[in-house]
Amino acid sequence: MIAYDLPLRRKWATARGGFNRRCGWLLQLRSADDLTNSPNCLISSNPPNPPLLKGGFSSPPLAKGGLGGISSSAKGGKARFCGYGDCAPLAAAGTETPQAAAQTLLKIQKIAIGHDAATLLDALEPELTATPAVRFAVECALLDLLSQQRGLTLRHFLAPTASNAVPVNAMLGALSTVTPNEVHAACAAGFKVLKIKVGLHDPATELAQLTALAQLLPLDVTFRLDANGAWEFDAAQQMLDGLAQLPIESVEEPLRQPNAAQLATLQQRVIFPLARDESLHGVNWQGDLTALGVQRLVLKPAAIGGVRRTLALAQRAQAAGIEVVITSVIESAAGLWATAQLAAASASAIPHGLATADWLAADLGAPPLLHNGQLLLPPTLGTGFHPHLID
Repeated sequence: MIAYDLPLRRKWATARGGFNRRCGWLLQLRSADDLTNSPNCLISSNPPNPPLLKGGFSSPPLAKGGLGGISSSAKGGKARFCGYGDCAPLAAAGTETPQAAAQTLLKIQKIAIGHDAATLLDALEPELTATPAVRFAVECALLDLLSQQRGLTLRHFLAPTASNAVPVNAMLGALSTVTPNEVHAACAAGFKVLKIKVGLHDPATELAQLTALAQLLPLDVTFRLDANGAWEFDAAQQMLDGLAQLPIESVEEPLRQPNAAQLATLQQRVIFPLARDESLHGVNWQGDLTALGVQRLVLKPAAIGGVRRTLALAQRAQAAGIEVVITSVIESAAGLWATAQLAAASASAIPHGLATADWLAADLGAPPLLHNGQLLLPPTLGTGFHPHLID
């Protein structure tokens, strides 16, 4: 495990607060076994809270089980594989706190070192029930490793018919900071959906701002608004009624205290989808998803607790006629690669919330290529992530 601290280019601001940095841990699993055997995994025994290097990795370099000395082949000609996972807790998005994640990472190291990859997640499960970001990171590292061994990209490991391109929305930030130049640039870059954070000012002010920005949009481009639970019911009604004549693709989390009945009432007032995101925390995933009151679910695998859990939920939702969008929690490239692979496997053609790499001023590796409003996923085995430290 390597602790990291990555600065943002500008503050990420929402109605629930904001942040200027993303901190977390890069997990690595590695195997020196050949392709026919179940791999034994090594997780770095470095503690999960070493001194941080600003804008990059922790120091000193890792010893046995860490990033040092990784090669593409092991002694005796056996293939060596490395799997990576990103643990970047963000409590406001529905994950555990960084403190809880750190405590869990300390516990699972002792269990994981030298463990068999095929059963590692099951062995760790009792320690991961309350830490979805840790579970997501561990599972990503395992799936990265196992899909490489199978000779597959992670998306095709998850779904043989997965796409090689993922449509994404532009992320413009808080409404009050969005400029006409940014809107023009996003449209020129091929984005069809522009996401904006709202709910930081009163509805009348924000409606005026949105109306002005909407005049800049081509006919085939719309706004995706995220209120992050900003409004009481009456204010939400006022805002949604005011949006009726604007090019709105969807509105996420309109209610401060969401309940299914009120959300259903609001959903009936508008022609575009309302979506639940943070308010999904604690929802019974095995229950009736159509009873959640909205037409769309925004799924963050770091908050749900894993790639396969999220994919299963996405498939259940879509089978029930509910739209699905996969989003990141402004993770490093390690998490973004895995989440993009998941989005490709989900079969949802709605633009996903994954064009977030440019918000980071420094990163752990190169993110997926963004072109014409899509993330282009190469045929690289596993997640596709490669750390800068190795390169």
